[in-house]
Amino acid sequence: MSDRGPVTDNTAETPAPELPRAAADGHTGYDEDNARDGYDGYVGDPAVRAEWDDRYADRHRLWSGRPNGALVAEVAGLTPGRVLDVGCGEGADAVWLARGGWDVTALEVSGVALERAAGHARDAGVAVHWVHAELTEAALPPASFDLVSAQYPALLRTPGAAAERALLAAVAPGGVLLLVHHAGMDTRQTHDGGFDPAGYVWPSMVAALLDDDWRVEVDEQRPRVAPEGGAGTHHTDDLVLRARRLR
Repeated sequence: MSDRGPVTDNTAETPAPELPRAAADGHTGYDEDNARDGYDGYVGDPAVRAEWDDRYADRHRLWSGRPNGALVAEVAGLTPGRVLDVGCGEGADAVWLARGGWDVTALEVSGVALERAAGHARDAGVAVHWVHAELTEAALPPASFDLVSAQYPALLRTPGAAAERALLAAVAPGGVLLLVHHAGMDTRQTHDGGFDPAGYVWPSMVAALLDDDWRVEVDEQRPRVAPEGGAGTHHTDDLVLRARRLR
C-alpha cells in the first residue's frame, strides 16, 4: 500500500498473531504458484477484497510507484532486519525495503495489487514474501518483526481493537512500529462516499494502547513528503507514530 489510505481518497495491510481460518488446509497467504492454480489463499472478508480489487482494477496504476516519504525518513537510521509491510498495495515500499537489505513480508487484501507488486519485485530482482490476507486474519509469527510499517492503512475499527493489537503484537522486542496516516482525516464528517472516520483505526488509537513495554520515539504531525503521481497526493500533512518495543 504505497501512499495508500482509506477508501475516501487508499494497505495495508496488519494482523493479530492468531491462526487464520486458512491454516487448517495448509494455505497461509499469497504466492504465484497458488495464483496460477486459481487459488491465492486469501484469508479475510471477501467483500473487503472485492472492494479493493475493484479500486485497483479501475486504474493501470493506482499509486506513484515510489516509497512513502515518512517511511524513507524514519527507516534511515535503522539496521535492516525482518519487516512487515502492512497494506503493501502495488509494492513500492516493499521493493524499496528489500533493496535496502530488509527481509520483507508484505501483506495486502487486494489480489490485483499483489499481482502488480510481485511483478515490480521481479523487475527489481528482489525477494518478498507476499501474504494475501486481512491483518487480523493473517498467520503471522508473533513478536517477530524488527519493523512493522503501516503507511496510510485502511484498517477497520472493532470493539476489541483487533487491528491495533495486531500491529503491536507483530513487533519483536527491540523492534519498531511505524504508523503513518493523513492528518485531519480522523476528524472529518461522514460524506456522500460513505467514508466514516469512526470506522477506521488512527494513530492516536494505537498510541493509547502503548504501555510500559513501549517507548514512543515520534508522535507528531508534520508536512508530508509525498511521492509524485498516484492517488492521495492532495494530502499535505502526516500523522507519524514511531514506537519501540522494549520487551
